Amino acid sequence: MKFRKVALIGCGLMGGSFALAARRAGWAPHIVGYSASASSRQKALSMGVIDLAVDSIEEAVEDADLVLLAVPVKATEACFQALAPSLKSTALLMDVGSTKSDIVAAALATLGDKLPCFVPVHPIAGKEVAGIEHSEADLYLDRALIVTPMPSSGSTQVQMAKQIWKSLGSYITELTPAAHDAAFAAVSHLPHLLAYAIIRGIFQQKNGAELLSLGGPGFRDFSRIAASDPVVWRDILSTNRDQVLLQISHFKDALNDFENAIQNNNPQALEAMIRQASDLRFNWRMGATQPSEQ
Repeated sequence: MKFRKVALIGCGLMGGSFALAARRAGWAPHIVGYSASASSRQKALSMGVIDLAVDSIEEAVEDADLVLLAVPVKATEACFQALAPSLKSTALLMDVGSTKSDIVAAALATLGDKLPCFVPVHPIAGKEVAGIEHSEADLYLDRALIVTPMPSSGSTQVQMAKQIWKSLGSYITELTPAAHDAAFAAVSHLPHLLAYAIIRGIFQQKNGAELLSLGGPGFRDFSRIAASDPVVWRDILSTNRDQVLLQISHFKDALNDFENAIQNNNPQALEAMIRQASDLRFNWRMGATQPSEQ
């Protein structure tokens, strides 16, 4: 497996880490990068993440065998529109967005006869910091990669996408876009929302800054993801609106149970709920159950 030209659209953490991992895997001898930020693409070039920085999506995509789109999800449709005319009909196009139903809709609206090229994917990896300077070749190692093929996705492209991510050390799970968005609203989108809300709720108190200064290791670990990129998470929470709202409702129900136990001075009920959650979390291991590839 070797691609003569790889185009990276979006020179940030996710795209940069993909480029570094691809280069290490040996199948990406020439990586061309484009980012809306000229400083980001120049930094990617100076770091050796890409071999050539270009000034447009069209120039990046021309004659590319593989195109990775690593931009905030709300920027995806405009990128599709820009790249579609220049995309080779035999190329593989992937995104790494954290929502999928909206990405599929954008592809259907813009890619036309290039739809067979497109395979939506979501690597379950990242950091609370953004930017090409935080890229690392091991970001996707031993992490899940969710593939959500469209009916229009070419079978060759789907198999190639899986092979690429396996070569980077990821394990593959296949879901429908709707199932993906429902699942990650629960285990990713809601937790980020709660982390943001807790930080905001503390800081809005009269002595909020003082309270935050007293946080220890538990607070540090719980609140880590509240430092995540605001633009990325604004887009994720708004594009997966219905599923996020559903998970907020489930969380409110669970929080009400705890509130009632405390309000009614019911330590037995409180302990039972804490014990249930504690046991579930104690027995959870990331990636311990890897769903079989479909």
